[in-house]
Amino acid sequence: MICIDCRYIRERPSGISVWLVELIARLPALLPDERFLLLRHPKADRLSHAPNVREQVVRWETNGPATMWLQPRLVDLSDVALYYSPSNILPAGLSMATVVTVCDVMWIKHAAWARTNWHWGRIETAFYRHGIRRSLRCATRLCTISEASRREIASVDAAAAARTTVILQGVSPDFHPIRSADDQAQADAARERLLPGAKRYVLTVGQFAPYKNHERIVRAFAQAFPSDEDLHLALVQRLGDGPKVLRPLARALGVEHRVRFLHGVPYADLARLFRGATCVCHTSLYEGFGNALVEGMASGVPVVASNRSSMPEVCLDAAILVEPEEVAAIAGGLRSAVQDESVRGTLRERGIARAAELTWDRYAEGYARVFAETLKARRDRG
Repeated sequence: MICIDCRYIRERPSGISVWLVELIARLPALLPDERFLLLRHPKADRLSHAPNVREQVVRWETNGPATMWLQPRLVDLSDVALYYSPSNILPAGLSMATVVTVCDVMWIKHAAWARTNWHWGRIETAFYRHGIRRSLRCATRLCTISEASRREIASVDAAAAARTTVILQGVSPDFHPIRSADDQAQADAARERLLPGAKRYVLTVGQFAPYKNHERIVRAFAQAFPSDEDLHLALVQRLGDGPKVLRPLARALGVEHRVRFLHGVPYADLARLFRGATCVCHTSLYEGFGNALVEGMASGVPVVASNRSSMPEVCLDAAILVEPEEVAAIAGGLRSAVQDESVRGTLRERGIARAAELTWDRYAEGYARVFAETLKARRDRG
């Protein structure tokens, strides 16, 4: 039996939950001779109707102390031959084969970029460093989401990198270009409802954390478009105190009325916001992959991205790559993406083509191979 911890799938979407949903939708059919146990969050609906799947509700959080140190006591894993953790940490005390997805090692190498609260962040840092280091040291196999992340893993633990398989993520077909009058009407309606007064907008999506670089994005927007009243900056921030920190900055820069903060945007509306955006700005300091990059490209929207970490690998030549610590560089990229029609057309064409290469079928097939190889190696050893 293969146990998959699916508790990241719940009422509030996250980056991990997006690809985990796609994975469990495909794995039972790809490995029909295996049985699956899915650990489900109490706030999640049923995850699978596949005949080789059983689900168990577990009330403790997937990245919490109970999971980290007590998981074998909280869940009956006696029939499990392989345990899969998708969220960086490996619970203690597991005797079966294990596979862990380590998206990145930011908590080890750049913890200050990941913290959203200083005091609680010190506890988070210790917790995640412990769990990630145990994954690197003890997991039977590791997966990660870009070659950039595998290099980062190697810089921390060379032996772990040798056990790591890179499997690039995909993008949902819900993210697609405007293809009809109805698509345009829905995008316009979402803009008018969520961003009243904005005729055009630059879209930034991601939690408010230092590594997302939102402060420099606000500064770059103000520098690039100081007087374009029709153009707004829309920041969709799932977590963090973005408005508290960034609204005073926008006020000081004279663009407060054009910097908009959105929370809890429904998935369908998020896809419409991507389709209707003038451009997507995702100039993070660090990313394991960067879902918003691919969602923007798939939506046929010009993307401005960082020239570091995984972002050049994910975007290839389908985005404007800039130095993320230079406000002027971000501003220049935004001006090109918004104002240069030749650049916009090229990026649209290249972005759609690049996104088409990143499919969830390929992603799931990669995991099916890793699981099958791990189980075979364990069974061969008896």
